[in-house]
Amino acid sequence: MRFWLMKSEPAVYSIDALAKDGKTCWEGVRNYQARNFMRDGMKKGDLVLFYHSNAEPPGVAGLCQVAKESYPDLTADEPGWVMVDVEFVEKFKHFVTLDELKASKKLKGMLVTKRGMRLSVQPVDKAHFDEVLRLGRKN
Repeated sequence: MRFWLMKSEPAVYSIDALAKDGKTCWEGVRNYQARNFMRDGMKKGDLVLFYHSNAEPPGVAGLCQVAKESYPDLTADEPGWVMVDVEFVEKFKHFVTLDELKASKKLKGMLVTKRGMRLSVQPVDKAHFDEVLRLGRKN
């Protein structure tokens, strides 16, 4: 099993929307590296940190998992782009802000905390994933 972080603007699609829908396709990714992660790395059952981007504050809102491996993105104007399906697992009790992620010594080196890291799909080390999960589940 691998671990991932996927970004979505909450005004476009939030963890609450995923909780309501249960499952959705993750379409519209138009970055080659993010596409390659989805196409070549994501497997059914992989766990995903659901990150609210372009929000005040940005941060990790919950957890989902890959429900269907990559297939052609039906919203793409040209071939080669893919999407995956994800399903809701949980909304965190505690919204883990980007500032909290950056302040944690245990999360040093986590990609989302690096300056200029704009990838909407990125791998997460197991140790980092476990720490974010711990932070999100605290009261």
